[in-house]
Order: sequence, then C-alpha cells, then structure tokens
Amino acid sequence: MFEYIIWPFAWLMRSFLNLTGSYGLSLLLFSLVVNLVLTPFMAKSKRGMMRTTRLQPKLKEIQRRHEGNPQKLRQEMQKLYQEEGASPTGGCLWSLLPIILLIPLYRIIRAPITSMMRAPAEVVTKLSEYFADNPAFSGASEAYKEIALTHLTHENWDAVNAAFSGSVEGWDKVMDVNLRFLGLNLGQQPSPTSIFAWPWTWAAIGLFLIPFVSAGLSWLSMKVSSAANANVQDPQAQGMTKSMNIMMPLMSILFCFMMPAAMGIYWIANSLFAMIRDFLLTKHYKKVLDREDAERLAARSEREKELEAKREETERLKAEGKTEVNTNTSKKKLQAGEKQKNAERRAAAEKAERAARRERLGIKENEQPASQVGNRRYARGRAYVPDRYENPEHAEEATLAAALESEGAASIDESVEEEIIPSVNEEE
Repeated sequence: MFEYIIWPFAWLMRSFLNLTGSYGLSLLLFSLVVNLVLTPFMAKSKRGMMRTTRLQPKLKEIQRRHEGNPQKLRQEMQKLYQEEGASPTGGCLWSLLPIILLIPLYRIIRAPITSMMRAPAEVVTKLSEYFADNPAFSGASEAYKEIALTHLTHENWDAVNAAFSGSVEGWDKVMDVNLRFLGLNLGQQPSPTSIFAWPWTWAAIGLFLIPFVSAGLSWLSMKVSSAANANVQDPQAQGMTKSMNIMMPLMSILFCFMMPAAMGIYWIANSLFAMIRDFLLTKHYKKVLDREDAERLAARSEREKELEAKREETERLKAEGKTEVNTNTSKKKLQAGEKQKNAERRAAAEKAERAARRERLGIKENEQPASQVGNRRYARGRAYVPDRYENPEHAEEATLAAALESEGAASIDESVEEEIIPSVNEEE
C-alpha cells in the first residue's frame, strides 16, 4: 500500500528530472507543486485560524462571566463558534499535511533507484556487487546505500551502462542522475565538524550551512504566519507560539544533519514558498473577514432595530387596548389554558349546586349561624346545633343543614366588629 502512495510523488520527481536534467532544480519544482496543491487546504486552515483568533476578545469575556461554571462556559463558547462560523480546531489538522508529505519524499530521496526510478531490487544488487570495492560505496551508511550507488553510477555512467544494458532486468528504468547542485552533492549528509576541516571548500561549507539556512527560514516562516494573529492571541497561545518558534528551527537543524542534503534543500524551498503563500493568504482573508464581520454586524444591527420597532408597536397597542390574542400559541400553553377553564367551570358548577341545596333547605346566606362568637362565624363548629340534646329526633337533619350552610363560607363575619378583651390595667 505504501508503494502506491509513493508512486505519484516518484512520477512527479522523474518528470521534473526528465524536464530539467537537474536534481536540485527538480526538488525546487517538486516543492513548488506540493505547495500549490496544498494551497486550498492551507487556505482553509488559514481562514479558520484567523477567524478563531478574532474571537479571542469575546472568548475572554465569556470566560470572565462564567468563571467557575465549566458547563455553562462550554455551552456559551460552542454557541459563539456556531454563530461566528468558526472552529477551535479548524486550522490545526490541515497544518499537519506538509509534515505528512515528508514521509514519501524522504523515501524517494533515500532510495532513488527503487522508489524514484521504480527499478527492481535486482538492479541495486548488481550495482552493489559492481561497486563493492569502491570506498564511496563501502563507507556509506546502510540506510543511504542507494544514494551512493546513484552518485557512483552517474560518475561512471558509460562503463556501468555498457556493463548492465541488456543484461540486467529493469536496467532500462535506471536514470543518469547528477546529485550535484550549486557545487554541492545533495546525496551527502551535512557534517557538524566539516567547518573545522582545513582547507575550507565550498562543498564542505555549503553542506554545513544548509541546516542553519533551513532553520532560519523555518523560524522566519513561522514568524510571518503568527504576525497577523499576535495582537489577538491570548497569553497561553502566545506562549505556545514562542515555544514552537524555538523548537521547530532546532528540530530542522537536527534533521538536516541526520539526513541527506536534498531534504535540507527541500525544506529551504518549502519555507520560502510557504512564506509567500502565507503572506498572500493573510492579506486576502483579512479583507474577506473584515467584509464578513461588517456584514454580520450590519445584519445584527438591522435585527435589533426590527425587534425594537416591534416592541414599541406592542407597547403602543397595549396602551390603546388594541392588543390581539396571540394565536400562535404552543400546544402546551393551549392545553394549560383549557385545563384552567375546565377547573373554573367545575368550581362554578359546585358553587351553584351548594347554593341550590341551601335554597332547598331554607338556609339564608347572610343569616348569622348559632355557632358564631363575636365575628368568628364557626367558633363552636361548622356543624353546631344548639338544641341537639333537647330535640334528638331532629338533630341529624339539623346537623346536616348546619354543615351545608357552612360549606365554602368565610369563617370571619366582617359585618361584626372584632371583640376586644380589655387588659387587666384597663379593668382597674
């Protein structure tokens, strides 16, 4: 599966080699095409990061208002992201693509014969036997044997081609690749100690400078990318950005000393193209986001004006008594209103029934009951009958009548003044 992933990258590199005949120039064109292909994805990443950083003042205000309430804080932040069309992770995933693409590129650079040229492993075996006694091959590390074979094949192309042409299967795929670019062998690894060797040569100095040029451009590229967001980033994000601005160049130096110089050339070109792309995208999306923010603000202002106008109209109609019943009521409210009306109808029916029973029993509504003491109508009980012991045969009927009379009636007779018991001092 990995071989199928590598195939388009290998095809692109071979095409540039056939077109230019220069390994270094092919790497530059390869980097340019990769950056052009990644531009739509990086544009999405850039837009997402710029949109998110513009929300930092609002996010800080939300954090201040909901400090100590994590659940409400998450809800409000999610609501803000949805309203503004932003995502806290929208710009992160696409930023990993350039790093992921380094894997197939490294394979092409490390194994140019089998990966870039797509020649069979038998070719590597035959060339290894042919150059077995050559110090340039025997001294090369195992990981970079194919690079050494590619360089030696170019240096001895006529002799090697005459020896293997037509006799080794797949030899027709082998290309005469010159790994030198600007006087440097891009198949060699830069050495940290080469600067101390005397006499100095451009081949040694140039290789030594590649990791540091790559690190410098990597730092400058990140600086340009974060410059547009520096004023709106929170302190934590700014601290992380500063750490990345230090770590990434240091990692670039380390990897460039560990890998062939071709990887360093690619990183240098990639940083240059990335800076140009980032500058143009920042300039473009600043205008786009400014326009979108202005449109969003205008739309929000228009909605607020409409709501204020409706509110004022409602207040005016309410003052004139011309408000209409809202027919657009929810089902739940309609059910609650109907339940209330049913309860009121039942209460009215029960009251009417009690009044009818009092009328049948000859009870007068305003008649003072025998149980009243002062203004307390039922001080002796709501079913009190004064002659229940003198007339026991009528006591049951009289008790029922007294209970019906008192049912639902007020316990205080407001027509009678409250009895005031004088204090001991007043009696004296």
